[in-house]
Amino acid sequence: MNTENPRELRGLAILAMGNQIKRIDTSTYRVRSQSGNGWYPVTRKGLQWMCECPDFIYRHIICKHIHAVQFSLNLRERVTSENLGFENVCSEVSACKYCGSTNIMKRGFRKKKGSRVQRFSCRDCGKRFVMEEAFERMKSTPKIITVALDLFFKGCSYRKIVDHLKQFYGVKVTHVAIIKWVRKYTELMKRYVDGLTPNVSEIWHTDEMAVNIKGQFLWLWNLIDHDTRFLLASQISVKREIEDARRVFAEAKALAKVKPDFVVTDGLRAYQDAFNKEFFTLRNPRTEHVRLAGLAKASNNNIVERLHGTVRERDKVMRGLKKEESDIIEGLRIYYNFIRPHMALNGKTPAEVANINLRLGRNRWEDLIRKSQKAVKKDKYIYIVE
Repeated sequence: MNTENPRELRGLAILAMGNQIKRIDTSTYRVRSQSGNGWYPVTRKGLQWMCECPDFIYRHIICKHIHAVQFSLNLRERVTSENLGFENVCSEVSACKYCGSTNIMKRGFRKKKGSRVQRFSCRDCGKRFVMEEAFERMKSTPKIITVALDLFFKGCSYRKIVDHLKQFYGVKVTHVAIIKWVRKYTELMKRYVDGLTPNVSEIWHTDEMAVNIKGQFLWLWNLIDHDTRFLLASQISVKREIEDARRVFAEAKALAKVKPDFVVTDGLRAYQDAFNKEFFTLRNPRTEHVRLAGLAKASNNNIVERLHGTVRERDKVMRGLKKEESDIIEGLRIYYNFIRPHMALNGKTPAEVANINLRLGRNRWEDLIRKSQKAVKKDKYIYIVE
């Protein structure tokens, strides 16, 4: 860095010495005095940095301690953006994947580009093995894969994602690789989340929208819970007939394992007959069918309409879906329920409000994929210790 400011030069000198800057939190740091007489607190309030050294207090200028902290933050940001790091994938197992013995031990790491995977050895059968992780044998790191998934379901095209990964991460992948990632991990997560039961409210909303699939406009049916915004069912059909609407109701009942007090639909005739076949009973409590039409539909069924806006963002970028049994629809359902925070839910996901708290961390995609992998591997002699 070229600079003629003496305080900036002294700040660089402080940073170069090492161990001179201590991070307390995201807005508070301590910088050692170059005279050796203690430490100076450096804090940030909004966009303004402040220091308790005499240079800042009496001269009201950016001192060398503030420059040192700023240089440190810039360096950290540069390393984070340009270097993906060396990620440890170190899952624990309780039994050998070959013989089932619990007499196992750790035996180094299997290294691959950008990460390393814990390797184990069985003392009984003598075989070495690694965990069947969700990202095992993938050329790209979990961070790159999950960034691509997130960008895709937020509306970016495949080729825009390719450009983004190359520009900001220095990673070259093809759009075909991203397509495979979307299909692979959507299928994996679907097998897991379909076994989770949400705690939903007494009011369900359903509506249909036209989607372009192979140049033909088909119908996408969605059924969503009122309080949690949890998407209970999604179906694609060629027509809007009774059996099509009935499949949506049946899927929602199977997932929620309860019947609602009210089902809100538009004035489509098929809903009435499908409702009678799936929900009608002479016993109390009964589920009531609320049919909306015209202006009433626009003002009272807007929960589903907002969901359709999210689907439309993805559909518009792709200029239509590629096949009827589309992975995109299932992936959007997972994204909507488990990944995307909702402003109407105070920043929570529908799954969290529906009491499905998977404790997903900062990278929700990666955590959900790993949990899904653990769930589907339980019957293959692999037991995960949390």
